[in-house]
Amino acid sequence: MTDNFLTDGPDDAHATILLAHGAGAPMDSASMTATARALAAARFRVARFEFGYMAARREGARKPPPRAETLIPEYKAAVAELSAAGPLIIGGKSMGGRVASMVADELHAAGRIAGLLCLGYPFHPPAKPEQLRTKHLADLRTPTLICQGTRDDFGARDEVAGYTLSDSIEILWLEDGDHDLKLRKAVSGFSAADHLKTLAEGVTGWFARITR
Repeated sequence: MTDNFLTDGPDDAHATILLAHGAGAPMDSASMTATARALAAARFRVARFEFGYMAARREGARKPPPRAETLIPEYKAAVAELSAAGPLIIGGKSMGGRVASMVADELHAAGRIAGLLCLGYPFHPPAKPEQLRTKHLADLRTPTLICQGTRDDFGARDEVAGYTLSDSIEILWLEDGDHDLKLRKAVSGFSAADHLKTLAEGVTGWFARITR
């Protein structure tokens, strides 16, 4: 832990990836830790941070997650505080990625970020497919990679296929993955390690495409 960031990866990394957590789990959750380590092994420097309400929970305050748009100033502040050298990708797990997507175009237009990485994007609340959170994604200009499980209850593959999304968005589908990209090995034939490897390779290839 360095100040407000939890970091993984080499100092001579391809790029820095700034990740915010999801609505209900902290930055050091098992899911985020496994993903950060996989990306670090692929020679990315990964910096994780927490929004104020989640950090307050570590002191015993049981604060509920606020509306995603109210966290925009905190995300911008984290980008400024990190002050990454070299290319910067912003993103996060679930709600963290959603907040990042709300600030991405402003930061990309200013030359401050190279792209957006969303891990399990919350296209809609579970069991409420009519409550879409996709309006701003139709016009998104920032190069974006969404890593999504095919059975994610916040947006499964058959649902997302019908959404209007910007051409700047690529989706890496992980077979049988849920919202935390967990899978049923007996069903999919893959292991968690397989999916993390696929994710890291997918991010590496995407990053090479958007920066060449």
